[in-house]
Amino acid sequence: MDSLSASAILALLPEMTYNLPGYGLVDIRTAVASAGVFVVLTVFFWIIRKIVLEHFKKLSAKTSTDIDDVIVEAVQGVRPWVYIIVSLFASLQFFILPEALDKVLTGLFLFALVWQTIEVLVCFVDYGSRRFLEKDLDGDGQVDPNAATASHMVALLSRIMMWSLGILFVLSNMGIEVTSLLAGLGIGGIAIAFALQGILSDLFASFSLYADKPFRIGDYIVIGTDSGVVEKIGIKTTRIRTLQGEELVVSNAELTTARVQNFKKMSKRRIVSQFGVTYETPQARLKEIPEIVTRTFETLPSADLDRVHFTSFGDSALIFELVYYVHSSNYADYLDVQQAFNFDLMEKFTELGIDFAYPTQTIYTKAIV
Repeated sequence: MDSLSASAILALLPEMTYNLPGYGLVDIRTAVASAGVFVVLTVFFWIIRKIVLEHFKKLSAKTSTDIDDVIVEAVQGVRPWVYIIVSLFASLQFFILPEALDKVLTGLFLFALVWQTIEVLVCFVDYGSRRFLEKDLDGDGQVDPNAATASHMVALLSRIMMWSLGILFVLSNMGIEVTSLLAGLGIGGIAIAFALQGILSDLFASFSLYADKPFRIGDYIVIGTDSGVVEKIGIKTTRIRTLQGEELVVSNAELTTARVQNFKKMSKRRIVSQFGVTYETPQARLKEIPEIVTRTFETLPSADLDRVHFTSFGDSALIFELVYYVHSSNYADYLDVQQAFNFDLMEKFTELGIDFAYPTQTIYTKAIV
């Protein structure tokens, strides 16, 4: 309420002049109008909170959409003391206050208004980030941690931006020149950006990781000579638990420029393996070995044999190479398949009298007569 509105309300009231002892004739219209505005606004805000809001809350509970629930939450989040400050500020517009007191009251009113407006807007920002960013990507009923991190970052940046604009709004309406302040903040912002370019690089890299999704929490990845399971993707760093048990902290900027191998993305694992038999193995038995390996893999339901061949003559062994696929990206599953195959092959070779080769040297001597 401005001075024009206050004058209009005073014009509607009849003349209220009383003779007070010691003061003489006093016009109390200003005091009555001020008290009336305070009471009317207080009752109006009370009706909104206790009657309209409760009725709207019951209606929103019957609807299938959730945007009305957010509206109820936002309005319900307005603090009662904010209503009191608004009512008090409006009622004091009927009086001519000292300049210093007027600035203090105006600043308090604007700060309360801006603070509560930001809190209401944050409710809608949180709702939008939850709706569009926090998603269950793997169908396990849990929000993907990467999406939750991105949602929190959006909420944080939104708060910073709204508070920056809100503070400038308050200062501008209090008569403080903000043009030079903005210029100074611009120069200071450039200096801060240069000083914090590493942090800012990691911050924007975290958005890149969320958008591109090269890996997720729980994935086993390899970065150069390091490897481990991703435990957390933060705003600045990503934390990886290595096979040795220690925690590896890697900056997000490094992850966006490095070559990352994600073993969790494998639908199946391709294995190349070799074994050797002795040179004394009969040729008929050598020809049976590919068939023996093929029958062995027929008993392993979680693996498929691609090929097996007698590939080369080694220094002390006849080398066979086989390639097979394990229907799992889990390293332990691969080891289980390899172990089962090794045991079965050893058993069959023992039955057929085929010996595995090991490094040996044969020395031939010749007697000189």
